[in-house]
Amino acid sequence: MAEGRYIALEGGEGTGKSTHARRLADALDAVITHEHGGTPIGALIRAILADPANADLTDKAEALLIAADRAQHLEELVAPALAAGRHVVSDRSVYSSLAYQGYGRGLPIDKVRAINDWAVGGRWPDLVVLLEVPPGQLARRLHQRALDRFEQAGPDFHERVAAGFRTLAAAEPDRWAVVPAEGSIAQVDGRIREVVQERLGL
Repeated sequence: MAEGRYIALEGGEGTGKSTHARRLADALDAVITHEHGGTPIGALIRAILADPANADLTDKAEALLIAADRAQHLEELVAPALAAGRHVVSDRSVYSSLAYQGYGRGLPIDKVRAINDWAVGGRWPDLVVLLEVPPGQLARRLHQRALDRFEQAGPDFHERVAAGFRTLAAAEPDRWAVVPAEGSIAQVDGRIREVVQERLGL
């Protein structure tokens, strides 16, 4: 049995990743999941990470907690699904740690990458779809909801994260596809489906 394909949707806060991950998973009859918090144990870790009350959580502790969540997520959910021949679509992936804890928080990229590569056992996504939204539109989307600890970080942090994602995508063009997230849900969905068909034949 052929292994399933692992697709991740990435991007900053409010870019529509959750919506489009669900739509893509439905179209592919794939397992849908998310990071962080995609397992029961991960949900406990996510509660710590997302709570704005945990303002004293250090950047290094944050990175290690997310890597722990990811190790559980890959072993409990992603790897078994892929081994059974199911495709997996994830709202965020290991690359979010490079963008958020590396470029955003300023932790050493090589260390963040090494910790997370160990956490996922070297199993990185086959395709990463980066959803990009203009900064002004992104600010309007975030203004419409209650914000978690990451979303409450200042604009400079989110600019570094966005630049980090662009740097990661440029470094691995065969693995990444940048998709504009402007327009209707159907329009963005069509762009994503076109990329997945072109890159993976799905």
